[in-house]
Amino acid sequence: MSFYPLKDSYGTTQLIVDHSEGAPDLSALAKIPVESSVLIEGTVLLRPPNARRPGPTGEIDVQVEKFTVLNTARSLPFVPSNPHNVANDDVRARYRYLDLRRTVLSENIKKRSKVAQTVREVLHQRDFVEVETPVLLRSSPEGAREFLVPTRITKPNGSGIGNANPTFYALQQSPQQPKQLLICSGGVDRYFQLAKCFRDEDGRKDRQPEFTQIDLEMSFVSWGPHESREVQSSNVWRIGGSEVRDMVETLIQQIWQQVEGISLPSNFPVMTYHEAMTRVSLRSLFTTSELVTIYAQFGSDKPDTRFGLEVSDITHLLPEKQRSLFEDNMEILEMIAVRKSGEAQFLGASRVCKPDSTAELTSEEISYINEKLQLVPGDDVWLARRSRIAKGGSTALGAVRLRISEIAQARNDFVITTTPHILWITEFPLFTQADADKDFLAKGRWSSTHHPFTAPMWQDIDAMYRGDIEAVRGQHYDLVLNGVEIGGGSVRVHDAIMQDFIFTHILKLNEAEKEPFQHLLHALQCGAPPHGGIALGFDRMMAMLCHTQSIRDVIAFPKTATGTDFLFRSPAPISDEVLFQYGIQPRSTT
Repeated sequence: MSFYPLKDSYGTTQLIVDHSEGAPDLSALAKIPVESSVLIEGTVLLRPPNARRPGPTGEIDVQVEKFTVLNTARSLPFVPSNPHNVANDDVRARYRYLDLRRTVLSENIKKRSKVAQTVREVLHQRDFVEVETPVLLRSSPEGAREFLVPTRITKPNGSGIGNANPTFYALQQSPQQPKQLLICSGGVDRYFQLAKCFRDEDGRKDRQPEFTQIDLEMSFVSWGPHESREVQSSNVWRIGGSEVRDMVETLIQQIWQQVEGISLPSNFPVMTYHEAMTRVSLRSLFTTSELVTIYAQFGSDKPDTRFGLEVSDITHLLPEKQRSLFEDNMEILEMIAVRKSGEAQFLGASRVCKPDSTAELTSEEISYINEKLQLVPGDDVWLARRSRIAKGGSTALGAVRLRISEIAQARNDFVITTTPHILWITEFPLFTQADADKDFLAKGRWSSTHHPFTAPMWQDIDAMYRGDIEAVRGQHYDLVLNGVEIGGGSVRVHDAIMQDFIFTHILKLNEAEKEPFQHLLHALQCGAPPHGGIALGFDRMMAMLCHTQSIRDVIAFPKTATGTDFLFRSPAPISDEVLFQYGIQPRSTT
């Protein structure tokens, strides 16, 4: 008897070849190169109970009676069925059609299909309408760099051939304007699509130039509870869009239940941006009778709440003279304490983690802090100063906190929980000057933290109109899972006057920059209902469901980290002759 593995997209089936007298001569089967396509004919045999394996093909064998070679594999750059000798990333990207034969990737693609089906079923059951929106749009200053597509059409109406100025489409960064216009039309009040989006951004493990998002928009969403009091307690949703929140929580719960068999909370926790960056908690960290107020937080607008090491504001523990200097400079002193008594699993990682910057303190200040914090020999403490008003997506110690955790996990000093930690982050600053990715468009002006169509919290509308821009919070919400943003959305501005004020007086757009939004402003003037929505990152979500660090493992034909495609060899230069047809002249290299 001989045994051979036969692999297809469903799994691996064991083939049995009988060499006994009278059996057909099937010795040539052993000479077929691996990865060849074959047709097997034979008898299906049920395996003994103690020999059955999990999976769709694990309960059977096939006793071969006849086989036909359909296509012989030759000149393989690597053998995808060999898990012990996996080719490097560049080789696998160049031969992605072979790499997809690996079980781990093919299972990811199937799981992605299953999740897409679940999304459609859940949303259709709740009266959402799937609508495809244009991919070729007009360039507009919405925040991210765009991909431009030249066209031989020289005027928007298609006439005027011979115009010397080339014209371009822009690939959609997201379907933001089309979906808002769809809701403004009144013809659809609940929209969704699995939208392909394009952004000319630097590559990262969780980004690439083209990506897919689960895009939702709903009409008649609320603008939040109209109480004037400021609620300081945690886990309170004070903005509008609760209808979007409820829908997204239902969708995510269904996905995790059907795909992972995990029951998520009926309501996801809520944390404001201010709380994530500068959360207040009253507690005694030290074995003394003195109760110390510690302003503890995560130092990130997408906090990973699966572990501690919270960042603390200890400015108030400084001597009065030094504290006054910080206050005069509108700064605070932050700390992460890694103690032998409480965070021993992180000590080794802390000592090999390299700081990006340091806080310069005198020996007097250091001694004073050591005494107040009751540090003992062997404890580590990280210190950094920052602006009192939190800005941007992460503080210096927020980044250190994540690096220490990653190093501790890599050293096997710390095993992070597998329980999903999911929460909403709300009440972001509506406008920012601390986003380097938007500087190329803002040019020193204010830019929108989310996008320019996000509505302010109703409590901050007066502040916006009187020019107190930094104090204005937006009705913007992010969904964060295990420290990764998997979705972001907002309640939209549905008043044309307010939208034009934001364009003109806050973002300081000139008339040419405002031109691509004129149709949206007019649509808002035509009785548009209050509306809001969200975009969930389908690729990031699938990476988490497939337990992989890179979104490229859940996309059939991804780009590399630098945005190139080794398989299709793109992007590629175009001949001068073709460029001439579009009115484009190559840049001189001399």
